[in-house]
Amino acid sequence: MAAAGSVIYLQLGPQDPAWRLNLWSCSFGFIASSAAFGAAYHGIALPEVQRKALWQILTGSLSMAISLFLAGVFYDLCGMDAAGRALPIILAAGLLIFGVSRMFSGFFMVFVVYQVLALAIALCAYIWLAASGVLQGAGWIAAGVLISMIAAGIQAARHVQVNFVWEFDHNGMFHLVQVLGLILMCVGLSRG
Repeated sequence: MAAAGSVIYLQLGPQDPAWRLNLWSCSFGFIASSAAFGAAYHGIALPEVQRKALWQILTGSLSMAISLFLAGVFYDLCGMDAAGRALPIILAAGLLIFGVSRMFSGFFMVFVVYQVLALAIALCAYIWLAASGVLQGAGWIAAGVLISMIAAGIQAARHVQVNFVWEFDHNGMFHLVQVLGLILMCVGLSRG
């Protein structure tokens, strides 16, 4: 809901520059679709064939979300022309990472490394953009990226469990913390 809400928020806000906000909206849209597929994957009892197909779609959506996220970072760092030239390369890299992670059993770690690398690049970029005063809202985005990194750390720590109204395992806590990261990034993007 947070990712889908971010798409709506960005699209209803100022459209200058529209290409940038559309790029980020597509990234958030893929995050939203991944979340929906994830809810179905984890929440519905399905035959194994359907679960595997759903997992393929879910990870493909996440791969595109990360690639578009990187393209958005590149836009904010280098401008529209450079981001436009880099976009096909970044999308191809995302498809390659997805393909490698699917072709070889146990290579999902390649996908995780791609995500961590994207977040690290984004954190450095937005800290620099905030410190230099080049992009309004960059501090908010950097905070959102940092929260997202913390969320990823929580997800990786399989022993995390919290009772807060309901019992949340490491995946549940990841999603709750990630919501805050998405909101902070969306606020920053709308200000930049």
